[in-house]
Amino acid sequence: RMSRHAQQLRDHDRNPCVAETDASTKCMVENNYNKGMCTAYFLKYRNCRKFWHDIMMQRKRNGVKPEMPSAEERKKMLESMG
Repeated sequence: RMSRHAQQLRDHDRNPCVAETDASTKCMVENNYNKGMCTAYFLKYRNCRKFWHDIMMQRKRNGVKPEMPSAEERKKMLESMG
């Protein structure tokens, strides 16, 4: 059984970077945990975290709840950006 924290990390409404997390983990497994082989995946993950963290902080400043948009709302936001 997954811990509560692990469940939250897998929750697409709470964690906008599940796909990036999975991709970097898969890269590490496939490359025998050679981090040098997965730099691009780590960069995508970091960029994802930074992007959504900035959105979350802006919403917090503006009093928007919830601070993290839902998975559906994030999808629409990204589509509107092109």
